Amino acid sequence: MKIHRSIKDLREGLREWRMAGERIGFVPTMGFLHEGHMSLVRRAQSGAKRVVVSIFVNPTQFGQAGDLEAYPRDEARDLALLEAAGVDAVFLPQAGEIYPQGDETIVETTRLANILHGQVRPGHFRGVTSVVARLFNIVQPDMAVFGEKDYQQLQVIRRMVRDLHMPVEILGAPTVREADGLAMSSRNVRLCPEDRAAAVVLSQALSVGEAVAAKGAGVEAIRAAIAAKIEAEPRATLMGLDAVHHSDLTEMSGPLSAPLAVMVSAQFSDILLIDQRVIQP
Repeated sequence: MKIHRSIKDLREGLREWRMAGERIGFVPTMGFLHEGHMSLVRRAQSGAKRVVVSIFVNPTQFGQAGDLEAYPRDEARDLALLEAAGVDAVFLPQAGEIYPQGDETIVETTRLANILHGQVRPGHFRGVTSVVARLFNIVQPDMAVFGEKDYQQLQVIRRMVRDLHMPVEILGAPTVREADGLAMSSRNVRLCPEDRAAAVVLSQALSVGEAVAAKGAGVEAIRAAIAAKIEAEPRATLMGLDAVHHSDLTEMSGPLSAPLAVMVSAQFSDILLIDQRVIQP
């Protein structure tokens, strides 16, 4: 496994694979890897000859400096996991490599970035698209894999790639969960035991929504049932609950006539967690 810390070094390392016509898959991460990340790696390996993983804690997608500083990091452990998984190359840049001094360029999907979870986390998706656009330009992969847990992020990236004519195939991978149903996240390790036990309410609420939908309920009743379940958990503060069309994130109402993407976010002490599910009609 090759480790690259500069853009120049990475591009030189990828040149041989590209000249050989080998398909390159890419998995961008912020490190502190877990099984959810490794499932993305396996998905990339199934569709590409070579797989590159980036580890970069992107400062532009954090709303508060304290949240950025508290984000967990363990480079040695991450590299060991990636090598054991058979990853071909890892890109480990510093912030100054991605955002050169005097940087003033942003990339933003003007509608998708500022609705739903974008209202809970202002500027977050602008930070995501700005860094992913840079990483795509640096790596120039044939395909990239993102988790469906960050459902709005996945749709934002797909729209950016479409609008900017980027030659990158975007694949979504199913959410990986802990044994009790909690969606895997690097943030989970920061939960106190009581909040960790309470956090499972997010997946439980989505299951409640599915059950209500199976009985013929409309979008409003599905949303209400999910909200009631989360609000009944005293350690959870519901921050956002959106039930929208699965493909373009536009509002839906009335009878469930198309797949419904449900995205929830809730605060547990100072930790914001998200989850999602697509509920079929």
